[in-house]
Amino acid sequence: MYNYDQFSAKDYDLINFRGPKPGTAAPDFELTSAEGASVRLLEFEGDFLVLEMGSLTCPLFQGRRKSMNDLKSSHPDVSTAVLYVREAHPGANIPSHQTNQDKQTCAGRLLKGGERRRILVDDLEGTAHQAYGGYPNSIFIINRNGCIVYASDWNNPDTTRRALSCLKQGKPADLRAWFKPVPPSVSLKILKAGGKGSMSDFLRGLPRLIWNNLVLRNIRLLNGRAIGVLPDTEC
Repeated sequence: MYNYDQFSAKDYDLINFRGPKPGTAAPDFELTSAEGASVRLLEFEGDFLVLEMGSLTCPLFQGRRKSMNDLKSSHPDVSTAVLYVREAHPGANIPSHQTNQDKQTCAGRLLKGGERRRILVDDLEGTAHQAYGGYPNSIFIINRNGCIVYASDWNNPDTTRRALSCLKQGKPADLRAWFKPVPPSVSLKILKAGGKGSMSDFLRGLPRLIWNNLVLRNIRLLNGRAIGVLPDTEC
């Protein structure tokens, strides 16, 4: 079930990311803005769109919001957006979405909480999210041709900023995005806000998360080769 009521690390393939790779076409969808308007994902201004997956109960996404909003301010010629996906760690206070309105309401809370980027709300089944790999905090940079020119299963804001700078200079963004955890205080705050069940489910899956992300994933990056394509690539 896409909108799970209880988080389990088994809900994610944390070793083999299946999102679109650099050099491939970015999936386009009809979505809803946090304000309720109908929008298309790939209709954006500027030369690039920086698209991040996120939800209220994702500590990684929440812990990166300041850095990502600063990136927006530093690059006014680039579009930035959040795709609001399923709740990463649902709890009694912020449960899994049962209706489209539930998801819309959560996106509205993010907007009222100071998010300055455009917020796009996926459908209840997570159609767009799953087309982009289904991770809770992945990141993509898309060019005006609708082509993926940078992608990472986990957003590392420092690497994302460097990738965008490379692309704006006409260079490929062939960078490795090492997994960067957020401070424990951030995780505790976000999971506490999620309510009963959010924290316990996270702690239950923590050993597997650490092994898959901090160990196996970083070993894979170390042994692999980053994919880089030119910023004006056509798919």
